[in-house]
Amino acid sequence: MTINAYRLSVLAAGVVGVLGAGLFTASAQQQPQIPQGWFKACTKQADVDICNVQNIVTAGNGQLVTGVSLIELKGKVNRKVFQVTVPTGRLVPPGIGLQIDGGKAQKLDYVICFPDRCVAEVPLTDQLVASFKKGQAISLTSINFQNQPNPIKIALTGFSGAYDGPPLQQSD
Repeated sequence: MTINAYRLSVLAAGVVGVLGAGLFTASAQQQPQIPQGWFKACTKQADVDICNVQNIVTAGNGQLVTGVSLIELKGKVNRKVFQVTVPTGRLVPPGIGLQIDGGKAQKLDYVICFPDRCVAEVPLTDQLVASFKKGQAISLTSINFQNQPNPIKIALTGFSGAYDGPPLQQSD
């Protein structure tokens, strides 16, 4: 059985949703448990190990503002992808602009939208990871339904430790 790139994108986006939903559900039941800054979460689905280095930015009410995910699938399927998740109500053709330390913007095309979020992605390269490790901050800019840019700046402090370090321990 082969899995095409689209299905992998959906799988990876679903993983973001599952990992993120578990964190958001926990935060709704008690004090927020979404880790601050960069963190790594890993899981296994069938014959595929999935590790996801994330930074989830939420509003004061817990609503997703922007989620950044560096996802690596290993095993029967091998793939690396960089995804950005934003709320719905965005213009699709412009995608999301990624800038590292104010450098040239790279366009991330949207690959899927769910009722509560849209996901844009590009392949995760060693060059992108290296840029994150030596950078200070990223800026992610989507265009909202009023045709206004919505830039979100995320510090890269702690990225290297999360990327190279162990994943969070899942507590059931």
